Amino acid sequence: MLRTILLLIFTMIIVPLVSFNYSEPLSAEQWAILKNAAAIALGVALLCFIISELTKNYSQTDKIWSTAPILYVWYMTHAANYDDRMILMAILVTIWGLRLTYNFSRRGGYHWKFWEGEEDYRWAILRKEQTFLQPNWAWRLFNFFFIAGYQNGLIFLFTTPILAAYTGEDTILTWVDYSLASLFVFFLLYETVADNQQWDFQNKKHALIKVGEPLFDDYAKGFLASGLWSRSRHPNYFAEQAIWIVFYLFSVVATGEWINWSMIGCLLLLLLFYNSSEFSEDISARKYPLYKKYQEEVPRFFPKLIQS
Repeated sequence: MLRTILLLIFTMIIVPLVSFNYSEPLSAEQWAILKNAAAIALGVALLCFIISELTKNYSQTDKIWSTAPILYVWYMTHAANYDDRMILMAILVTIWGLRLTYNFSRRGGYHWKFWEGEEDYRWAILRKEQTFLQPNWAWRLFNFFFIAGYQNGLIFLFTTPILAAYTGEDTILTWVDYSLASLFVFFLLYETVADNQQWDFQNKKHALIKVGEPLFDDYAKGFLASGLWSRSRHPNYFAEQAIWIVFYLFSVVATGEWINWSMIGCLLLLLLFYNSSEFSEDISARKYPLYKKYQEEVPRFFPKLIQS
C-alpha cells in the first residue's frame, strides 16, 4: 500500500513534467487562468484537511468530488470569456456532477451539518490493516498528502482539459465535438444504470436480511453479479474512466495533439481507479466466498461484449 501511495504521488509530479515537453507551451492567458484555478483548488484541499482533522470524518473530499469540478470548469470558462467549446464541456461536467451528487446523497454522504455524513468504510479498514498508518502523526500525514492533498489535486487536474481546449481564438464546434458530447452522455447513462442496479440490489439485500427471509441468487452470494455487473466487475468505474477520457479528447480536437499537458488528470484517474478497485476487491474476496470465482469469470473494467 505504501508503494502504491508513493507511486501515485510520484506520478502526479513526473507526468506533468514529461507531458509539458510533448505539447505546445501554454499561452500567457492560459497560465494566468491555470494559476488562479490551482489556487482555488489548493484552498479547497486545505479546507478538506482542516475539517477532516477537526471532525475525524475523512470523507470530506468525497463530499466535494462531484461539486468541485463544476466550480473549476465554470471558473476557467468564465476566465476565458465563455469560449463555445468550453461552454459545451462545462455543461457536460455540470450534468455529470449533479448526477453524482444525487447518487452520493442518497447513500447518506451528506448531512445538514456539512462536515458529517457517511464516511468511506475503507479508510477505517486501511488504517487498521496498515500498521505504518496507525500512529496519529502518520495518519495525519497520510490525510494531508493523500486523502486531502492528492485527491483534491486529482479532482482539479482531470478538469484541466477544458483549459487545454481553449485556443484563444473563436471556436467553431464541429461534428467531432458533438460526437464526443454524445459519447460523454452515453457513458454517463451507462454509469447511472450501473449505480441504480447496485443501489436496488443493496436495498433489497438488506431488506431481506432485516426481515429474516432466505437469501437467493446474488443475494445469497452477497454481491451483485447480474445486469451490467455480469459483464464487468466495476461497470460504474469503467464508465467513469471513459467519461474523463472523452473529456480529454476535447482538448485533442482543439489542439490537434494526442498528447498534451492536460492528460495528467486522466492518467492519474485511471491509476486511482485501478488501485481503489484492487483494495475494494481484496475486502470483498475475504468477505464473500464466491467472489474469487466472480473475479476469474468477469473482467475488472472493460465489459464482456459476448456473454457465455
